[in-house]
Amino acid sequence: MILIRAERFKPNPATAADNAFQHDVPAGQDDDETAAKALAEMDAVAEALRAAGVRVHVFSDEDHTRPDSVFPNNWLSTHAGGHVAVYPMYASNRRHERRADVLELLKSEYRVQTIVDYSGLEPDGIFLEGTGAMVLDHVSRVAYAARSHRADTHVLERFCTDFGYEPMAFDAVDHDGVPVYHTNVMGCVGTDVALFALELIPDKHRREQVRERLTVNGRTVVELTEEQVRQFAGNAVELCGRTNDGRRNYIMAMSASAHRSLRQDQIDEIEKSCTIVSVDIPTIELAGGSVRCMIAGIHLDRRPAAEPELTEAVEAIDEHPLTADGRDVVDEELAP
Repeated sequence: MILIRAERFKPNPATAADNAFQHDVPAGQDDDETAAKALAEMDAVAEALRAAGVRVHVFSDEDHTRPDSVFPNNWLSTHAGGHVAVYPMYASNRRHERRADVLELLKSEYRVQTIVDYSGLEPDGIFLEGTGAMVLDHVSRVAYAARSHRADTHVLERFCTDFGYEPMAFDAVDHDGVPVYHTNVMGCVGTDVALFALELIPDKHRREQVRERLTVNGRTVVELTEEQVRQFAGNAVELCGRTNDGRRNYIMAMSASAHRSLRQDQIDEIEKSCTIVSVDIPTIELAGGSVRCMIAGIHLDRRPAAEPELTEAVEAIDEHPLTADGRDVVDEELAP
């Protein structure tokens, strides 16, 4: 998985208008203090996940114009079979969060076949903010999406066609009728358990369709309340770590606030299939996102540790950077 260590973190004023989960920093707390607290929280998340056996890649970001770069899942997702998606972002000051070095890391350490880039839709006012706008069921291949400014259903359908998912869009609102800005604050879908605030879907028929789709293969749904959603209980993510002897270890990563909001019966249901790993991140949650938003998961096969043998032409390119393709060097060496 990928984490971005955003060294100049602060709640993004450009996203406050439609993010009901976003809050101002405490009175009297300056930007330096906010950033320092957030960095400590980011480091704690990385440490907790590594301790659970999860492979974590951390990228530093010193750019003060990217306050939300701690949330890379909005611009990047990876998929089994070597596929990567890059997404169009709603807030203009978030669009330069997309980073070539992250994509290069994926290509160098994992088997990447294709990168599909939807970011060219931004000038047309069409947005789909990755696995913030969508909650993906990797088992049944369903993409759940609450309609909003950040989740255009036309590009949702394009994504589903390109990546082999079934689109399932719905309206979701809080008790004041305010649309849910990102689907991943109201739910997450794991292998055997899902956490989902079905009560936020006002259309009863559509609500039951979502429930049926979530449970059709025997998955248990832990239903969340709106108050639990406001504590980021829906903004969790199932990850696969490794034990010391190499066995798989499924965990449900969430914030301490989310964990505290759960009832004991809900915790018991989650822990039938995975272990809860929670970290206290109150500063980062001021920005309206939590642990799931911080994580860009990696669903790609790793490349072998050993370097492949190079052909003579490729070796010549490496050794003679002035040659176009190494062919003249190889031809010269083979000449009688």
